[in-house]
Amino acid sequence: MIYKVVFKGTSLKQLNKLPKADKARVNAAIELLKLNPIPPAAKKLKDRPGYRIRVGNYRVIYHFEKSEIQILILKISHRKNVYLNN
Repeated sequence: MIYKVVFKGTSLKQLNKLPKADKARVNAAIELLKLNPIPPAAKKLKDRPGYRIRVGNYRVIYHFEKSEIQILILKISHRKNVYLNN
């Protein structure tokens, strides 16, 4: 089953602001989420619903809905800033 990826809020803008090499790596990781929304390296968030994947120094916070077959990308940010303000 292939999931549809939807960028919520400012997550697409956050992705576009990344350096070119990091942006390519994050895009590749998001593409892999389409096939497996909970890869072995994904961690369930403790203080809120959703998951995170690690891509170098960046983190992708996301939530997936099985019933709608979609992955909601909530936030993409550097590891030191990703958990602040949300």
